Amino acid sequence: MSAKTVLPAVAMTAVSMVLTLAVVVMWLGTAVPWPVAVVVGLGIDGGWLATLAYERRLAAQGDHDRTVTAVGWSFGAVATGVLVAHALTAEDSAGAWLAVAWLPIAAKALWLIHSMWERTALTPNALDAIRGIQQEARDEAAVARARLRAEAATEETRLTAVTAAGARVAHVQAKTAQTLSSAWSTLEAARKGEETGRALTSVTSPVTPGVTARWELPVWGPSEPTGAPALEASPALTDDVLDVLVDGIRHSQTPPLSYREMAARFRTAGHSASEVRLRAAWKRVVA
Repeated sequence: MSAKTVLPAVAMTAVSMVLTLAVVVMWLGTAVPWPVAVVVGLGIDGGWLATLAYERRLAAQGDHDRTVTAVGWSFGAVATGVLVAHALTAEDSAGAWLAVAWLPIAAKALWLIHSMWERTALTPNALDAIRGIQQEARDEAAVARARLRAEAATEETRLTAVTAAGARVAHVQAKTAQTLSSAWSTLEAARKGEETGRALTSVTSPVTPGVTARWELPVWGPSEPTGAPALEASPALTDDVLDVLVDGIRHSQTPPLSYREMAARFRTAGHSASEVRLRAAWKRVVA
């Protein structure tokens, strides 16, 4: 695995060393004997290699020394400076020499990258475990997303159905209320009509003469309890007492109550009398 980074670094180092030695010999060979120029070039390359070897040894031990690193970068900077100076003073192909002057620094940077690779390298088993964990996390996230989307779709469908059902119920209620309102209006108009009053009067006059017939509409809704009937039979009322009770109930409000209203209140109050006696008392009181 480390060959992916070490081979470029080794190749760049070899090219840089050869180029540095060649430039030093060509540049200084005209001023000093060529063996001296070779020694200078080998000294620069040797110092560079020595510091690199020591850095690699420390890295293998899991250690690091800033002084060694600084010296190594210094040799790289010197080699680069020699190449740049030669390119600037060369009479021919100055641009070409300047274009390759960065090779020593590039080689040093590649060794730095290789050392970082080694510090973070993992075994195949560890990499497989990491890939398994990542895949498991992706699977769980995908399942969670699918579950959330399904629940959201289900909730949307439920709310749509509930809303539609509520709308239908509201429509039916509104239609029923409209029908009842129309029927109630018809009944109210019939109750207040002149012909209805005449018909009721013609029917009730033989039974309760002198009493204005009225037709009350039924009341919808809860009604108050009328109370439990008396378990013990009350004693029979005399005609005089019955007349007093009927007259009192009839005139309990203004205008006087009708026979049916009086009879209902009479029995609600707990009094007892047959229908024949009650009607006879009514006729005596009204007469």
